[in-house]
Amino acid sequence: MENAMNSHHYTECGLKNVFISGLDFVNDDEGDEIITIPAVNELHRVIALGIVSHEHGISPDELRFLRTEMGYTQAELAVLVHHDKQSVGRWERGEFVIDGSAETIIRRLAIEKLDLASGAGMDELSRRSVHTLKPQPIQIQHSNDDGYQLLAAA
Repeated sequence: MENAMNSHHYTECGLKNVFISGLDFVNDDEGDEIITIPAVNELHRVIALGIVSHEHGISPDELRFLRTEMGYTQAELAVLVHHDKQSVGRWERGEFVIDGSAETIIRRLAIEKLDLASGAGMDELSRRSVHTLKPQPIQIQHSNDDGYQLLAAA
């Protein structure tokens, strides 16, 4: 078996914009590349931090990711952001843009509920909660010594 260090496009979490570097790839005896993702719960917390730290609005898939990581149903989240559950479903399907006020609350809820290391205040979160079509990649570095670290946006 042969080891290599590469970047992995981590789509297993339901997001298309997460890239992890520093993972060990192994080629098995048949030449197939195999990867093991250690500490998935820790990784998902770092992904959540990347989402709430975005400089622009969160995507429908990112909203679904945050909601499920926080353990809320669409109906439960809807109550917290003073909307109906159909609105949350429409946001997650990309049928409507997430209301800026609701997005700010969702970011704050994620920081508190997931105990994310974010020093962003409500004013900064509000400024970030602006819809954009520009993709926002989440770059994460893995180290066997330090776990997962969110890399600064390029």
